[in-house]
Amino acid sequence: MTTDRIKHQYMKLHLACVALLWLMAGGDMSAMSVHDDADTPVALLQDSLRQGRVHRQDTLTEVVVTSQGTSRHVVDQQIGVEKVDVATMSRLPAMFGERDIIKSLQLLPGVKQEGDGLGGYQVRGGTSAQNHILLDGASVYNVGHLMGLFSSFNDDAMGNVELFKGLMAARYSGGSSSLLNIVTRSGDIDEHHLTASVGLLSAKGEADGPMGKGGSSYLVAGRVSYLDFFIKGTPKYSKNTLRFYDANARLNFRLSDADQLSVALFHSSDRIDVEKMLATQWTNTSGSLSWLHTRGTHSYALTQLVGSDYTTKQGMEMYSFSVNMKGYDRQVTLRHQQTWQPVDAHALNFGGETTLMGLQSGEWRIQATHEREKRDIWVSALWLQDDMSLWQRRLQLSAGLRCEWIAPLGGKPYYTLDDQGMITGRFTPKRWSVVKTYTCLQPRLSLTWRLTPQVSVKAGYSRLVQSVQPVRNSSMSLPLDRLAFTSNNVKPQTADQVAAGLTVATADGRWDWTADGYWKRMQNVYDFREGKVFTSDIEIEQLITGGRGRAYGMELAVHKNKGALTGWVAYTLSWVQNQIDGIMDGRWYTAPNDRRHDLAVVMMAELGKGWTVASTWRYTTGQAMTAPTGKYELSGETHYYFGPRNESRAPAYHRLDLSAAYSTRKGRATRTWTFGLFNVYNRYNPFFVSFKEQGGTDTMSSDTKAVVTSIFGIVPTVSFTYKY
Repeated sequence: MTTDRIKHQYMKLHLACVALLWLMAGGDMSAMSVHDDADTPVALLQDSLRQGRVHRQDTLTEVVVTSQGTSRHVVDQQIGVEKVDVATMSRLPAMFGERDIIKSLQLLPGVKQEGDGLGGYQVRGGTSAQNHILLDGASVYNVGHLMGLFSSFNDDAMGNVELFKGLMAARYSGGSSSLLNIVTRSGDIDEHHLTASVGLLSAKGEADGPMGKGGSSYLVAGRVSYLDFFIKGTPKYSKNTLRFYDANARLNFRLSDADQLSVALFHSSDRIDVEKMLATQWTNTSGSLSWLHTRGTHSYALTQLVGSDYTTKQGMEMYSFSVNMKGYDRQVTLRHQQTWQPVDAHALNFGGETTLMGLQSGEWRIQATHEREKRDIWVSALWLQDDMSLWQRRLQLSAGLRCEWIAPLGGKPYYTLDDQGMITGRFTPKRWSVVKTYTCLQPRLSLTWRLTPQVSVKAGYSRLVQSVQPVRNSSMSLPLDRLAFTSNNVKPQTADQVAAGLTVATADGRWDWTADGYWKRMQNVYDFREGKVFTSDIEIEQLITGGRGRAYGMELAVHKNKGALTGWVAYTLSWVQNQIDGIMDGRWYTAPNDRRHDLAVVMMAELGKGWTVASTWRYTTGQAMTAPTGKYELSGETHYYFGPRNESRAPAYHRLDLSAAYSTRKGRATRTWTFGLFNVYNRYNPFFVSFKEQGGTDTMSSDTKAVVTSIFGIVPTVSFTYKY
């Protein structure tokens, strides 16, 4: 099959068929039942895949961009879903030249960053602790290198990427704010490919190709930093450590015309050691075994066995005082789902899963004291999803119900608490016995009504449940979170969201406009009690208190999909508030992740003769913070009276990034030089705000000054990539 013919085929296929291609290549079933007016039947695409006539080419990723442009935002059945194109995101400017899918998400409407050098993202009023990330069906956590400077995901290995902003199908759960579903790319079944890149901080490589002639394939990718080589060569810092690496692998086996087996593996590791002071290490490991079975052209089944392990270790030494801490989240999941599609306009998806979690919220040795808290949780779920198209496909309706059972298990110590969080009793249930069961019904509903081929109205409702809640002292994502797990004292967190939107596109698909509004209510939101931090006690449940939250806002976006200049502008207006017992006398208060305005402008241009350029500009309202309103002196030291929680603001955040890439091709080899400028006009954006006294002879005569700490000014970048 020639490249021109492949391009022609892809331009004919609707987005649903493109999504089905990912499925049959070993990916997720997320878009399988969505069909529109594609003139190529599903059976033809399925047959092409079985015979190996459709395979990956380097140009195909760009073709997918074209196929999505015409009416993707108009016809997408689920509101609040962002289908992220990896090829487009890889063209955007990147810090230190490290292309980062997580940083790219922060340029989408409704998605906000935490700050420079942090890897978390916040979706529709939620914190980064309320996001759930699936990689090939396995849960992964804190996927950030160097404390979140950039993510652990190697874009060379990424295939299908979808962000669900709180409204999703019934087969998904895990986070009360959003789900990021990533499927590793499958290797080419016809030809071998090799990619190698060198940047300022790391080097990475990728290889993929066929295994035999039966339609099986492989993909391996890896990245490693060489910061340690520079540090070790500096006498002053030779005893410090700063390193990271990550690796991906995927094997696809075509067992028969009806059966495919895939194995996907992922591992990432970071270590930061500061001589005689601090040692921190965190790792993510996941694996999945997936069996896809087709029955004719209208029935499909996917069975998965997945596992993951997220582990953190910290050590600190100050003079004769030493502290060592450790935590982990380990999971094993068995999942089965089936899709039955009797006709193109109607599909049923149903299935179940069961997950066993082993959690350790903390283990530490402080001098001679050794304490730890461990728990086991069993989570099971059944779901049913019905997707249909009515009235000549003008109305698309998706309705589903997920029933989830969350059961903390015995064998570990539990305790009862009074209203002040003090322990009143302790007990240790029999191992593997059920301490308490929470039954959580999660209805899901979404509809799209196409008023014309270029105009659609969308609406949706979703309830999400989160059984494990990372608790942190700030709004920043760091590998130091402690885990609050569902128990006799801690209830599962729930979030109900209602959203509605309008999408308008031009007839040729060159432009489209979207406007979405949402309202979300959150229950069982937990935060540290006043005066408590994550190391105050080993029993985390007596450190936290629960309440509720609410978020609402509007998202506006305009996309230019075709032409030499493409890009988008995204604006978000939002409010986030919490009401938690023991904080602000139980009154509603501004949440720490509240950012009123968020604006992103993205532009990409093809200049010809191998040159492409891109730019991003970002503006965000300053971080909510609590500022002092008074002060007093005690024993010669200044102490502050603080005002209402989060009623002040740090300075606004804004930044311009530029990049330019030059590519040359000779035979099958492509060489690309990429140059960039991060923070072009050298603005020192606030990372942390503290307060200190300046001038005067004592506390009362001195002035209180806010000190803004920043991390990055202007940063030039360069990288080289070789593809074969």
